Amino acid sequence: MQRRTVVLLGPAFVAALAYVDPGNVAANLSAGAQYGYLLVWALVLACLMAMLVQYLSAKLGVVSGSSLSALIRQRLDQRRHPKLWRFGYAAQAVAVAMATDLAEVVGGAIALNLLFGLPLWLGAIMIGMAAILSLHFMRRKGEHFFEILMAAVLGVIAVGFLATLFWLPPDPAGVATGLVPRFSDAGSVQLAAAMLGATVMPHAIYLHSALAKDRHAASTETTARLLRVQRIDVAVALTIAAAVNVSMLLFAAAGLRGSSIDSIEGAYAQIGSLVGAAPATVFAVGLLVSGLGSAIVGTDAGAGMIHDLVSPRITPTMRRLITLVPAVVVLIAGLHATQALVQSQLVLSFGIAFALVPLVLLTSSRKVMGEYRSGPLLTAVAWLVVAAVVALNVAVLVTA
Repeated sequence: MQRRTVVLLGPAFVAALAYVDPGNVAANLSAGAQYGYLLVWALVLACLMAMLVQYLSAKLGVVSGSSLSALIRQRLDQRRHPKLWRFGYAAQAVAVAMATDLAEVVGGAIALNLLFGLPLWLGAIMIGMAAILSLHFMRRKGEHFFEILMAAVLGVIAVGFLATLFWLPPDPAGVATGLVPRFSDAGSVQLAAAMLGATVMPHAIYLHSALAKDRHAASTETTARLLRVQRIDVAVALTIAAAVNVSMLLFAAAGLRGSSIDSIEGAYAQIGSLVGAAPATVFAVGLLVSGLGSAIVGTDAGAGMIHDLVSPRITPTMRRLITLVPAVVVLIAGLHATQALVQSQLVLSFGIAFALVPLVLLTSSRKVMGEYRSGPLLTAVAWLVVAAVVALNVAVLVTA
């Protein structure tokens, strides 16, 4: 790959951290432990959907010079009763931000508890505060520094979770069978939706357009070349994230199936008993880094969403404090942390369409994208993704 291309990469690696957060860990481990290899197909399909969605988001940012949330606000302002429309849209955006934060902060708190024995509520506060301070520091260093550091974090997470495949190799025949689309019961439908919500993250869809816009606003490269770079950026970063996610599910299917494991803490203990303390520690460190890294990305994404859709007067620090409260309350109340993570991903699955429908409409609009609007085939595939997301949400409601 040419150096000229490499230096343009980065935004997708930041967005990819949203795809390997503790919510993914909880959903994927739960799916593997409860259903073995049954839902491998759902996870692979979700990862492929994510690649398309993140490319469209990056494309929108590069071509329009604006973020998805800002463009949505502009269109809501053109409707009758714009304040009412903005309120409704902002309400679901805040719910998405809270569900996202709950997964990231609770996951990081679990890791701190496993590694250092800290109370979960204290760990949640520490992860939230660390995310605010880290984001402030990295943003002061510049966009490129932020991207490089987040790519390094993604690398650490990948090493931590991919190592499990060497300690507990999956069954090739089981993996092949798992690629055949099917469900076994209502619980498998719920978990498939949770994995979809954990993989195609709504806040990452909003964020990627802003990252691409900021990164390439002053670029002297042609738009056509920048779009080619976005495809490479997304393909590389999301392939790494997909490999990490699949490794989580395969590990759980190989080592946790039938062991009555229903929590991340239980998975940690099982790893220790099956393959030793060192692998268990690597798992916990991977979880901690994924919690902190995704919390930083979540803070950045949430700040942009709240700025555009709610009010520019709400600072990133205030936004983090507002959305941190549910996570701390869940842990102080003594609710099942891993189940809270899985349920948060279910909430996120219902928020995908609110980001995805406007994204498809905008990227296929000649007024917004000009000659770079999505063609009929790409738009049709994108609408199929929307239909799949909505159909799975309906299935969840019907089988609940």
